[in-house]
Amino acid sequence: MKKGFIFFVLLVACGFLLSFINTSAGTELGLNAPMPMADEKMKDVSGKEVSLNTSKTSKGILVIFSSNTCPYVKLSETRIKELSDECSKQGVGCIIINSNEAQRADEDSFDAMVKYAAAQKLNCAYVVDANSKIADAFGATRTPQCFLFNVKGLVYKGAIDDNVKDPAAAKAHYLKDAIDAVAKNETPKMQETKSIGCTIKRVE
Repeated sequence: MKKGFIFFVLLVACGFLLSFINTSAGTELGLNAPMPMADEKMKDVSGKEVSLNTSKTSKGILVIFSSNTCPYVKLSETRIKELSDECSKQGVGCIIINSNEAQRADEDSFDAMVKYAAAQKLNCAYVVDANSKIADAFGATRTPQCFLFNVKGLVYKGAIDDNVKDPAAAKAHYLKDAIDAVAKNETPKMQETKSIGCTIKRVE
């Protein structure tokens, strides 16, 4: 009887925790959805205030939720740089968003972001998502996590490719293929995959 009661309490507690996590993150953006909070100003490492709307082009925009120190981001740094440059080459906008509000006084401070962007030679905006508002609006939960929009709405969300640990071993290049499609005003064949990464560090 006692064991059954303890199990019930643990089950309720887990349910409450999951409910809290989902509420904090919000519901993940669905395919074809318009870009949320498109005019919200965010501080870029350049010192300028930018928004999703000012970063997009007439073809669309790639939004990557990332950070400075996540091990999965570290494994994907070269790919993120290459894909952001590919967006520029193909006329698609790109913005990288740091939503780790709980680490703003530490590894994900603005000064640390400036140094990180310089070290990575990023040519796209790398911005602070104050209070994780943009991440909440997207329902983003991980880093790296990618959302690609064409002019109408969301056409791809998820992982960069099918091998987060070893880019050389990747066989399916989901995001690159999706960018190619958007650049040609086509719909990506693969529109949703599961991204693997670190949790976004929200302030509770």
